[in-house]
Amino acid sequence: MKAKHVKWLLIASTVGLAIGTIYANTSENPSVSADLEDRPVEMMSEPSQIVQLEVPNEEALDQLQRLGIDLTHRAEMKDGNFEVDAVVTDSDIDRLSQYGITVKDTLMTSDIWQERVDERAQALEEKNQIEAEDEELQFLRANHFTNQSETFLYLEVKSSAGELSSTSLTADWEGNGDPITLERKSDFGEYLYHYLSIPIDDVPEQITVTSNLGNDVTAEVTEWLGDDKPGNPKKHYAKEFIDHYMDPHELNERMEQLAEEFPDLVEIVEMPNETNGYRRHAQATLGSTANAAVVVTSEAWGHEGGNDLSIELLADENSTDLEVAVNDNQITVNLETDENGEVVSTAQDVIEALNAEAGDVITASTYRGYPGSAPVEPASADLTDGLSAPDHISREPQTVKVLRIGKHRDGSKPGVLGYAQEHAREWVTPLVTIETAERLLRNYAHDGDTKKLVNNLDIFLIPTMNPDGATYSFYDYNWQRKNMTNHCPEELSDFGARDYWGVDLNRNHSIGSVHDGYVGASTNCTSAVYAGPEEHSEPESQNLVWLADEFENIDFAMNIHSYGGYFMWSPGAYDENREPLPRPTAGEEAFYWSASNHILNKIQDHRGTVILPSRTGPIPDVLYSAGGNSADYLWYEKGIYAWNFEVGADLWNEDEERWERVGFQPPYEEGHEEAMEFANGLIGLFEVAYQHSKDHQPPKSEINPGKGNYDNPVEVGFETSEPATVYYTLDGSRPTFESEVLQLGGTREPAETLTVDETTTIKWFSVDPAGNIEKNYNPLGSSQNYNQATINIQE
Repeated sequence: MKAKHVKWLLIASTVGLAIGTIYANTSENPSVSADLEDRPVEMMSEPSQIVQLEVPNEEALDQLQRLGIDLTHRAEMKDGNFEVDAVVTDSDIDRLSQYGITVKDTLMTSDIWQERVDERAQALEEKNQIEAEDEELQFLRANHFTNQSETFLYLEVKSSAGELSSTSLTADWEGNGDPITLERKSDFGEYLYHYLSIPIDDVPEQITVTSNLGNDVTAEVTEWLGDDKPGNPKKHYAKEFIDHYMDPHELNERMEQLAEEFPDLVEIVEMPNETNGYRRHAQATLGSTANAAVVVTSEAWGHEGGNDLSIELLADENSTDLEVAVNDNQITVNLETDENGEVVSTAQDVIEALNAEAGDVITASTYRGYPGSAPVEPASADLTDGLSAPDHISREPQTVKVLRIGKHRDGSKPGVLGYAQEHAREWVTPLVTIETAERLLRNYAHDGDTKKLVNNLDIFLIPTMNPDGATYSFYDYNWQRKNMTNHCPEELSDFGARDYWGVDLNRNHSIGSVHDGYVGASTNCTSAVYAGPEEHSEPESQNLVWLADEFENIDFAMNIHSYGGYFMWSPGAYDENREPLPRPTAGEEAFYWSASNHILNKIQDHRGTVILPSRTGPIPDVLYSAGGNSADYLWYEKGIYAWNFEVGADLWNEDEERWERVGFQPPYEEGHEEAMEFANGLIGLFEVAYQHSKDHQPPKSEINPGKGNYDNPVEVGFETSEPATVYYTLDGSRPTFESEVLQLGGTREPAETLTVDETTTIKWFSVDPAGNIEKNYNPLGSSQNYNQATINIQE
């Protein structure tokens, strides 16, 4: 079983494009194989879908590895077989069936993706209709009442724009201080009203409620039922600030809105490395067979004139010369014919002529490495960049933006980073950051716990690390994982390959990289986990490096992904011998588990979702190797405690008694719930960071068994009062930071024990994650207040 487990983990090192014809024709020479000249041009237009594959045996597993299927994050072993989720086409499914690999379940198709797009479009249309109207605010209730020993204020206000979760109402009155955000109440999808229920010291005479759309309404406060109202209202905490999937353009708008509304608590940090942009050169492929095809690419970007170009290949019986003419945006090629009127101009002939005569407008090349030795056919085409986003979506390079939230944003407070959508198709993940930001800002004025976090932390939230790829996923190809930068050579850069270009930003970092021999990524430019031509080649990954360098106070980070319901940390990669990056020390691992327990409890609070223990832990222990991922960079290079969310835990189907996957783009109703529960989790991380910053108590430690006389060798373990790293010596020397460190006993095991088989004096001290040293011992000085114990093994 162990060997099979290793083979499964190695699949991640080769995942890529499922259709072999996308790869360049480097292993065979079409010029010496006549049957290849008639091979059809592969336009790669076959729709993809996400399915659950059943892999029956080791041989089939090997074949899946060789084919390089695009795997999602969802995988498990069951009854000796493997169940994996993958992005495939119908052709892939037919091909896989030859090896006994079958489809157990279809999780998401292009039609379902279109339903999600339509669902989002409807939400946006309703939003625009509401915003186009003049908002009306109506006070439903403005009451005070005394319950037992406490006086409460209760408000209900209805907004005509309340269907939008982005519509926010705040209440203010004389002597109140900061305005207080009302909570939005809805039931079964219907907006009812906004409300506020809080204890107060003094009853105001009147209340003014103001909308973030700029309108306000005032009401007199009246008494409700005297002092016999039973029960205590729940603590007031506003949430539910999202109502549809948001593309990068909308995310930036919401960020700007929050920065404008809360200038004392938030600012936008613009990272220095612009993306390549949501843009492509316009292209066309002329010809129906590979060796006779001509690929044409505009010099200008599509939106800057490339999309206006047309090309036509004409055959005239009297044409004795190959000629190219460029007239405005029209390129015409008169092909050479023989005495019978048959075209003799080959694809290579046409390509050379186009590059010579129209090279300032377009470049021409053969199709996917074929020599172009076959005669072309008359054809015509309009060049296009294939991009479908509406005009208000910019095609230009984008600035990736960070919401920096905190009362003191000067580097004096501990920093916490939450970043999302490294992978473009993961639509839920940006909503986690936006919901979290809204909660922090809109509850600050009235919720003590929120104020504590905002006043004492420096919080960085990045809704989308990959705005170009995310835009492409929303409007062009929903399974897009990577950014849009094409590093492929000419033979892999025709229009039909456009959905397979790009770099996996979570494989582009310098720690545990495929370029250094680690697995879980690829050097093939069409692979779903293409690591890029070199480490940190992409501006998006460079931005994360810049952020960690620029803000050295960042101590904690959460990389937000989907789907599968995983909660993971470093090490995230291993080499071909399954040797992982260095494991955290036993104390560091204990802290990861302790903090994770708090965060996962917060996730569960929303609707009871439990992240399974089998999906919690270091990345290789619960999923697979992910060479060059960003969390490893933050942990190993910057010393930042870094986790990875995989939102979208499986849902239990009571009727069918089985777990069901949710996918990258579930119905918004489910996506909303995932965003709510993982926003809880992100705030749980902030609570961990806050408690960490307030920890000034040194740890305590002891050994078990303790000092004394023993007849036989003993296994000595260390026990600490809290997660702490133990430094120790066995040779009688004074322990320092250069001494041995207590490590884990093994994968998913507790701390190691020390085998003592001869009389030994153990000297040690412990350090907790906050840097507190046991007994305030100074390992760098000459003090002697470390722990020591002698284990006397009697002969």
